[in-house]
Amino acid sequence: MTNSEPRGYHGIDIGGTKIELVAFADNGHELKEVHRERIATPGTDFAEFLLAIQGLVGRADKALGLRAPVGVGLPGVIDSATGRQLSSNVPALNGRAVAHALKDALERPVAIGNDCQCFALSEAHGGAAHGQPTMFGAIIGTGAGGGYCVDGRLLRGANGVAGEWGHWPLPASQFAAAALPVLDCPCGRRGCLERYVSGPGMSRLHLHLGGGDETPAAIVAQARAGSAIAAKTMALHADLLGHALATLVLTLDPHAIVLGGGLSQLAHLYDQLPAAMRRHLFPGVRVPPILPPKFGDAGGARGAALLARQQFATP
Repeated sequence: MTNSEPRGYHGIDIGGTKIELVAFADNGHELKEVHRERIATPGTDFAEFLLAIQGLVGRADKALGLRAPVGVGLPGVIDSATGRQLSSNVPALNGRAVAHALKDALERPVAIGNDCQCFALSEAHGGAAHGQPTMFGAIIGTGAGGGYCVDGRLLRGANGVAGEWGHWPLPASQFAAAALPVLDCPCGRRGCLERYVSGPGMSRLHLHLGGGDETPAAIVAQARAGSAIAAKTMALHADLLGHALATLVLTLDPHAIVLGGGLSQLAHLYDQLPAAMRRHLFPGVRVPPILPPKFGDAGGARGAALLARQQFATP
C-alpha cells in the first residue's frame, strides 16, 4: 500500500426503506469494520436524502479518523448517456444524477454500482466465492439481477449493466410448455425472467398452476406436506431458473455461482439446480458449484466499500 492510498473506505447500501453505512479501515489486504449506522431512507425528497447521506458520512469520517472515499450500492441502473438514475425503488432518486450530486455534496470521490453488483463483489472477496478466478453473484429476491467478477474485480460493462440476467426474455419454448402468460415488466419490456423466477415470480407460478397466493417458503412447506400443486410449482420454478443459470454458464462460464436475495435461503435450490441446469447444457459442460452466500444482505455496504477501493485505490 502506498502512502497516497486511502486508509479506509465508506460503503453505503441504499434500499427502499433503509440506508446503511459501514466504515472500513484498510490495511492493504482486508477491510476491517470500524463503524456502522443505519437510518430510514428519505424516499421522496432528494434534498433531504442528500442531507441524510452527508450526516452519515460526516459521522463515519470521525469514527475512521479521515475523509474516506465513498462507495454506494443503489437499486436500479444508471443511464450511461446522462448519468441519471433509472428504475430505482427510492422515488426521490429517479431521474437524478445521483453520483454527481453525492460527489458535490460530500466533496470527495464517490463510486456507484447497483446493489446486485455490490453483493457479487462482496462474495468474491472473503465470501463464498473467495479465491475463484471468476464468479457470478445471482440475486433472486423481489427481482433478479447480479454481478460478474474476474480475479476479484467487478466487470460492469460499457453501460454498467453487466449481470442484468433478470431482464433476459424467457424463451418462447418455456412459455409454451407451461402455457405461461407473457407478463409486463417494470423495466418496460415483457416476458422478463425476473417476473417468473424471483420470489414474487414463484408465487405467480403457483397461482398459475392452481395454487393459492402463497410465499415461496409456504409453497415449499406445502410441497413437503404432500401438496402436488406445490411440488409442481417447485419443479417448474427450478426448471425456469435452471435454464437461466445454464445460459449464464454458456455466456460467462463462471467458476462458481453464489445465490443471494430471499430465495437463496431455500435449501432445495442447492439440491435441485445442478440437475435443472444440466438439462439445458450440452454434454461436456460442467455445472459450477451453486453456493449460498456468506454475507448475504449484510454484504451490500461491504461490497460498496470494495467498489470504492477497486475504483480509487492507488495501484
